[in-house]
Amino acid sequence: MKIAARGLPATDVQVYSEVAQLLDRRAALKHPPFSLTVSDPVALGIARLFRSTSLSGEVLDRFAAGGSVDSDELVEAARFEQGYASAEGYAALRCLVLWVHNRTHRTEQRSSRAG
Repeated sequence: MKIAARGLPATDVQVYSEVAQLLDRRAALKHPPFSLTVSDPVALGIARLFRSTSLSGEVLDRFAAGGSVDSDELVEAARFEQGYASAEGYAALRCLVLWVHNRTHRTEQRSSRAG
């Protein structure tokens, strides 16, 4: 499924602030909902932080630049980058994966209602 985010990427400070707040909120819930995730600008900001010339970095770069990418490729790229990230970076990439899952879940729900 192709996926894209709207808006401009958040700054590094905005990314880490929203990621910390989100993780605190999710930790306080026994079963956090799919919808409890980062905003589009923060998802773009996370991707911008981890873009590079590697294959996974190029997927993140296309997404951060406002392009649409395959949701599975984006999740795979984020998970790959988690292997090399700091603890804070790992958490931010996890939030990006959660954002993708929320977006694909919403799209699937809409499709099932329309069909």
